[in-house]
Amino acid sequence: MAEERQIEIALQRQAKKRGGRAVKFTSPGLDGVPDRLVLMPGGRCAFVELKAPGKKLRPLQEKRRTQLEALGFPVYCIDRTEMIGGVLDEIQST
Repeated sequence: MAEERQIEIALQRQAKKRGGRAVKFTSPGLDGVPDRLVLMPGGRCAFVELKAPGKKLRPLQEKRRTQLEALGFPVYCIDRTEMIGGVLDEIQST
């Protein structure tokens, strides 16, 4: 869990450095939603689920990912700090 928290902190910092925010996302009554909503300049946004290294999405999280993507929202799963820059690049370029 500590490793996941480190990734979460790194995501928040890197998004802020780029002029954006990675805000905690909770949805009472709807389990399995991604951990963070990443908001970037220019109206760019995406959902991000954070996992400890090597961990995968649970079945309910996969279902929520599919539902959000069907609505047109990008959803990412990050399990290593090295992934953050690439994900933020993608969010900013969409």
